[in-house]
Amino acid sequence: MRGERSRAFWPLAIFFGLFVLFLYGPTITIVVLSFQGPEGGLTFPMRGFSTRWFENLFETQMVGDFGGSFIRSLTLGLIVTIVTVIVSFMAGLAFRRRFPGSTALFYLAVASLIVPSVLVSLGIGLMFRMAGIDAAWWSSGLGAHLTWTLPFGLLIMFAVFNRFSPAYEEAARDLGATPWQTIRHVVVPILLPSLIGVGLFGFTLSYDEFARSLYTAGTFNTLPLEIYGMTTNVTTPVIFALGTVTTGVSFLVIGAALGGMMLLRRRRRG
Repeated sequence: MRGERSRAFWPLAIFFGLFVLFLYGPTITIVVLSFQGPEGGLTFPMRGFSTRWFENLFETQMVGDFGGSFIRSLTLGLIVTIVTVIVSFMAGLAFRRRFPGSTALFYLAVASLIVPSVLVSLGIGLMFRMAGIDAAWWSSGLGAHLTWTLPFGLLIMFAVFNRFSPAYEEAARDLGATPWQTIRHVVVPILLPSLIGVGLFGFTLSYDEFARSLYTAGTFNTLPLEIYGMTTNVTTPVIFALGTVTTGVSFLVIGAALGGMMLLRRRRRG
């Protein structure tokens, strides 16, 4: 039986609708404007409809390096994802038991979350310069991004391990499993959905990170830096097409992760 809706339902529903529109309105606007006609500009009203600007992404550009910056951001995001998952998982295992200095080490690991991102980027860039090492997206940029993704990965894994029952490990040891076999065949399969979530979170944080890449990317820009630099030079909707493509890649990664988690659940039930 459906009960009658209260008087507060429709005001709350309208508020929620406005909230969703506020969140996704800019993205929808970019997607719509990326389909401008050949004579279209950067604002409404639209002048025709075409895929001209998507085709322009794969052509030689007078300004901007779309392909190179996209590959660099994608590669950097994948590296950050792998490192974040491995280190967060190992830290989660280590912090299950207290050890000398564990509290200080924990606060030191998450301290970078409260430091302004620009200062972290500037500090890492200066450190590399003082060491005589040229800043690059795969070295100093990687370190800067890890100061952003690792604390979140650690916090997630700590919460996951707090709910993880040690009875599964005890049962594996009773059956003669070694510590490595216990981790490989018991702990990792059970926590795999959470590990996928940590990896997905790390990738999305790294893929669109701007502030921590500003002074650490070196000569070659990542995609967020390239887009920022193009905003003062590009006067065509090609920049909107680039935003649509990158948004599509983000949703593709999220969809792949959710699909993988659903597949794992089906296998377990089967």
